[in-house]
Parts: sequence; structure tokens; C-alpha cells
Amino acid sequence: MKNLIIYAHPNAASLNHFFKQTIVESLEKLGDEIVVRDLNEINFNPVLSLDDMRSQRMGQVADDVKTEQDFISWADQIIFIYPIWWTGMPAIMKGYIDRVFSYGFAYRYDQGVQKGLLNGKQTIIVNSHGKSNDEYEAMGMNKALALTSDTGIFAYSGLEIKHHFYFDKADRASSENISAWEKELKIFFQEKSLCS
Repeated sequence: MKNLIIYAHPNAASLNHFFKQTIVESLEKLGDEIVVRDLNEINFNPVLSLDDMRSQRMGQVADDVKTEQDFISWADQIIFIYPIWWTGMPAIMKGYIDRVFSYGFAYRYDQGVQKGLLNGKQTIIVNSHGKSNDEYEAMGMNKALALTSDTGIFAYSGLEIKHHFYFDKADRASSENISAWEKELKIFFQEKSLCS
């Protein structure tokens, strides 16, 4: 399987970086193909400019966007890894979506009906956040996150969502928590391979 990991966290000592490494190692053990796009490392420009908007309307994209779209076209599975900051994606990840998931590539309208164009690809989302899952559920934030990202971006674009991990209280995670999350990721990817 061809796996594209789209990763957003500036700190190489972060929990998200640990998740990325765990997933890469798990996929390597399966013999899968892997490409990692570390948005901070490649200095991805997240700003959707007026030029971008004009070009997209004409079915054209900037070279850096075309590079990312080529990786998405190549992949069978896209794994997004990023923290939840201010109840959403980091700016660099949101900008990636704004620029790369462009009209005519990720979606289009046929006679006024929206159509996702990334059909046949599956996605896994891995998030960390500071609040507990119980707090998110009590305030309805779990539903809001699922609606804005899973439904509003990923499913909207035609991606099949295989799983969405929410690792909570990440800013105060114990070594036991981290070990449990590592095991959860490894088991998920191992079981996924057995079902493929």
C-alpha cells in the first residue's frame, strides 16, 4: 500500500512527532511504501493568495501545490497527524487544505451537486488535544470536530475515513498514557494489514 503522511508540528520532540515515528515504523514493518510530508520541514506556504484563487478558477495551481497534489494522487492511504489547537487544525495544516484540496482536484460541482474527487483513497487522522475526551463530549466539541474536519473536509473530498484517533490530555500525558497510545497505533496498523 502507498501511504502519504501529512504531518504538522514544529517540534521534533513533540508527542505528534512520536506518533509519526510510531506509524512510520509500523508501516515499514508491513513493507508498505511511505512518503512523509512534514509541512514545517518543507516550509509549506499555507497562505491562499489571490493569485492562487484566480489560478484555481482556471484549473491551474502553483508548482508547490501541484507537488502536493501529485503525492495525494499517488497515495492509496493518507494519514494526517496534527494537534488540535484552538479547537482546530494548526494554521499550516488548514492552509495546506485551503491550497492543495482545490476545486477540480479534491472536489467539484456537477449541475450544482457537490462531488468529492478523492474517491478510492482512505484516510486516518491522528490528533492530540489538551482537554479530556469527556470535556469535549460535554461541550459538544467532539461532534463539532467530526463535523468540521471529518465531514466538512475529508468525506467532502471523497476520502473514506478509516479511523480518527483523538489522544486527549496530551499536554499532561504520563509515560503510561504514551505507551498505551503507542500500542493502540501499532495494533491498529497491524490489524489493518491483516484485513487488507
